Amino acid sequence: MSRTGFIQNELDLKLLVLYIMARAAAPITFLQLLDLALCDAGVDYFSLTEAVNHLVETEHLAQEGDLYSITDKGRRNSEICESSLPYSIRMRCDENLVRLNDVLKRAALVQTDLKPNGDGTCTVRLFFSDDSGPLMDLKLLSPSLRQGQLLSARFHDTPESIYHDIMALLGRTIEKGGDLQ
Repeated sequence: MSRTGFIQNELDLKLLVLYIMARAAAPITFLQLLDLALCDAGVDYFSLTEAVNHLVETEHLAQEGDLYSITDKGRRNSEICESSLPYSIRMRCDENLVRLNDVLKRAALVQTDLKPNGDGTCTVRLFFSDDSGPLMDLKLLSPSLRQGQLLSARFHDTPESIYHDIMALLGRTIEKGGDLQ
């Protein structure tokens, strides 16, 4: 039975993987890669697994834990061969990559960390940055791990609002106390 879709063989699939990985804003998981690669009917889980493993073995991709990233060798080969992929496949990948790259960039700008303490409390680190650099790096002591998790989740949902509220609160405090010299 012949395969459907534009991706017809292992080489096509490897080119697709390199194309995707060269455009990902940060290292991605296999499941994220699978989601992006399923833009063509010729892609399936098992063939993608084999292609990714081979690309790691040949040092076109690097694997660190659950995350995959493209190497310089993989990037060079992707640039040379990307025109071999059908235009429609490249456009579908690019559309899907926009959404994923937005998520990856946001994850890099907004970070939290929980560190349980021996007394049952928890230290919560809230980090927020923009393209120019860090805006806020705050550590708080939470009375419990559960409350720390809630603080982290709330911060992830609205870091801009929390940053603005802290700046406004500190600004009002300075106004009441007069100028700092």
